[in-house]
Formats: sequence, structure tokens, C-alpha cells
Amino acid sequence: MKPPLEISQIASTGYDGLHVLLDDDPRWGRDPVAQAESLRGAGAAVFQLRAKQSTDQEALDFARELRRITREDGTRLVVNDRFDLALACEADAVHLGQDDLPPEAIPQAVRLRLAIGRSTHDRKQALRAAAEGAAYIAFGPLFGTQSKDTPFAARGLEALRQIVVDVAPIPVVAIGGIDASRTRAIRETGARGIAVISAVANDPAPRLRARELARGLRGARP
Repeated sequence: MKPPLEISQIASTGYDGLHVLLDDDPRWGRDPVAQAESLRGAGAAVFQLRAKQSTDQEALDFARELRRITREDGTRLVVNDRFDLALACEADAVHLGQDDLPPEAIPQAVRLRLAIGRSTHDRKQALRAAAEGAAYIAFGPLFGTQSKDTPFAARGLEALRQIVVDVAPIPVVAIGGIDASRTRAIRETGARGIAVISAVANDPAPRLRARELARGLRGARP
């Protein structure tokens, strides 16, 4: 098992760039591991397992295979919702939604092993996530989303820009309705990452699409 990161180190390590959510929803036609295999070398900084429909054992099997892939490729691994599964597969971080176990309920010894990412939808939630010591803060849905049900309307670029200022220097990762045509505008807000599901999983050429997104976020030409 890798040595623990100090809390002060976690916030500055490894969560800029393209986050690809690897979803176990059968509509994508491939399981999370197959999705990851199709994206190797495409420039993703983070692979994030979203296993809402799997058993615990299935989710752990996915997570362990993803840990193998990410170690080989030098990519971060994040597990949604479950810090126990994240620990069991030696992930880099657990990503918590607003309805998940709050960070303060996670034992300090676990927090020395796992960074915490936090989903937020408004300024109050983002400020709370910053106070909780989040390593990165996801904000959205930026342009709306078709990947999951959400009661939140599209937040827009100006709201994203304000969140970036409010929680600096913690990295902000934009999520929701993002495609390659929008990466420049997102980059100009100061956001340091984007997270996608359907923009890659629903594309017949996922590696090409991920490469376009990663390059666009870096300011490179497609």
C-alpha cells in the first residue's frame, strides 16, 4: 500500500485535467473496466468509478482492475460514494455527493490514506466543501446533464467563475453537459478540470473524444 499523504499535500496533487467517470449503467454497452481500457493513452488525469448498479463484490472487482490500469498508466483513481471500497482497492480518493456520508464522519486515519472530492451545486455547498478539506471540488451541472437525474438547473459559466474565486486554491472541476466545444470557455473561468460521462461513454470513438477534451482543457489545438 502506498504511504499516506498528509492533508496539506493532498490539495495540491493530481486532480487538474480530464476526469472520466466510468459508469456501470448498461446503456453504455461496456462495463467500467472496458471503458477504461478504451481510453488508455487519451490524456485523462483521473478515472472515477461510478458503480450505482453493481453489487459490492462487482464494484470491488471493477475497482481493483481499474487500480491496476491506473497504476500502469500513471492516472489517478477515484471511487464514488464508498470510502470502504476506495480503501479496499487502494484508490487515491473517494468522491462524495451531497447525500453521501459527510467528510467529518470519515475517520482521520482513513483521510490520511484517501483524498476527498466533493460534488457541489451552489456557493454554500462549495464553501462548505472547502472548509471540509476537499482535495478538489466538482461544480455543476454546468450546462445541464443527461447522464443522471438531478433537481438542479444548469449553473452556467459565471457561477463557475465565482466558485473558482471563492474556493481558491482548491481545484474546481466542472461537470455537466460538457463537450470539446466548451473546454476553452471553461478553462477561461479558471476551473482546473472537467468531468464527463456521456461525452465519452456515448461516443463511437471514445479515445478520440477524450483526447479532444484533454487537449482543449490544456489550451492545445484539437
